[in-house]
Amino acid sequence: MKGSHRVIVESKKVKYDFVLKRNITILTGDSGSGKTVLIDLIRDYNRYGTDSGVFLSCDCECKTINNEDWERQIEETSGNIIFIDEGNRFLISKRFAELVKQSDNYFVLATREKLATLSYSINEIYGFRESGKFHEAKQKYNEIYHLYGEISENNPVNPEYVITEDSNSGYEFFEHLCTEKGIKCAYASGKSNIIKCLQQSDNTNVMKLIIVDGAAFGSEMRDVHEYLETFSGTAVLYAPESFEWLLLKANVVPELNVNVILKQPEDYVDSKKYVSWERYFTDLLVDNTRNSPIWAYSKRKLQKMYLSSKVVNAVKKIMKLIEWDNS
Repeated sequence: MKGSHRVIVESKKVKYDFVLKRNITILTGDSGSGKTVLIDLIRDYNRYGTDSGVFLSCDCECKTINNEDWERQIEETSGNIIFIDEGNRFLISKRFAELVKQSDNYFVLATREKLATLSYSINEIYGFRESGKFHEAKQKYNEIYHLYGEISENNPVNPEYVITEDSNSGYEFFEHLCTEKGIKCAYASGKSNIIKCLQQSDNTNVMKLIIVDGAAFGSEMRDVHEYLETFSGTAVLYAPESFEWLLLKANVVPELNVNVILKQPEDYVDSKKYVSWERYFTDLLVDNTRNSPIWAYSKRKLQKMYLSSKVVNAVKKIMKLIEWDNS
């Protein structure tokens, strides 16, 4: 399943209107915020049609599932948007994660729990903002490639300590930038270790920059976001889609123009093939450079060309709110 899909659900009392772009969307918020009402309306419409008093509009079928025979329902459904309410305990199971990864459906999950078995974007975590009878889906966090913390265009981040999510090519690249800047760079060995790595850092007063793959960091976002608030402005999170997205966005590889794809990735990312956009951008870069002796990209080890001043300076421009150069 690909593309963006607008969903409108309306009754006499309430209206929901939102757009889905990825295989997993999270609806969160306190009890009474409107998550369950939305799913109940969709369930009523599926049972009784227009007799339910519900209006539902979408370019593909919307359905709900619950604990009863949920595995079979997912396995036998294709090209649908599946809504699942919190309280269904299978949401946190490994089997559910396996079925989602293999599925040709989009999933909308109403939950306040941390779904560690799933890879979902921090950019697809929503709460509902109520305006009269209209419930508007509001992003829980900022745009995926923005920074988190008390910063602005007039107050950019000058990092004194950098933490990357993993020890692969992204770490190698940012370790190179840190060496040029004369600061330390460490890696957390996985998204679930970010807070632990922060706790183990030597100096709590220096400005820390944490760099993660936002396309798959959703399950950790709440905990990390809350933890960063305790640093009183001395730690910020930078969450591009992925390191590969940064390289593609920088447009430095000769004869590789993916600007059209980057503008609307949802039209190209097949949810059945890619569990997250991070995987898609990795394959896109690997597939389009594999025949080049100097640009062939590997997630494990960077070609020297990716550490050249041309590439480094181009990526710095993408990360415009971060000061990498000493001044």
